[in-house]
Amino acid sequence: MANIRSAQKRARQCVVRTQRNASRMSRVRTAIRKVEEAIGAGDYDKAHGALAAAEPEVMRASKKGLFHKKRASRKISRLSVRVKSLKA
Repeated sequence: MANIRSAQKRARQCVVRTQRNASRMSRVRTAIRKVEEAIGAGDYDKAHGALAAAEPEVMRASKKGLFHKKRASRKISRLSVRVKSLKA
């Protein structure tokens, strides 16, 4: 345990942020998994709806610093291409 008061505060903040980030990442993974499952089932309408729900989650996570903005864009782009291919 930290002895300095500012270090103790930093330790407390770290715990809170870790929990918050874990929650956010869980939401992102769940949203992406729903899109993947719909793609696997071959259901375009369900996949399209899931993608529309997943996109803001992924971009919000990148805005909050969970991962890089370009990584989020790449993930959304690749999912979009796969969903679009279901329609054809």
